[in-house]
Amino acid sequence: MKMLGLREVRKKKKLNQQKVAFDLSISREALSYYENGRRSPSVDMLVKMSQYFNVSIDYLITGKEFK
Repeated sequence: MKMLGLREVRKKKKLNQQKVAFDLSISREALSYYENGRRSPSVDMLVKMSQYFNVSIDYLITGKEFK
């Protein structure tokens, strides 16, 4: 599943993949795979990314807030 909101929020906050990956203790390649739908993050990683970017998990996945 391609995580549309993950790339969007990362770019809005002007962060590169290397910085985010370092802060989340994952490889840059893993983050790229998440953004491009080549790999799905664990629930724990979704929660960690949600807290890191201060957005909902729905937003990370769809690019839209849940209504």
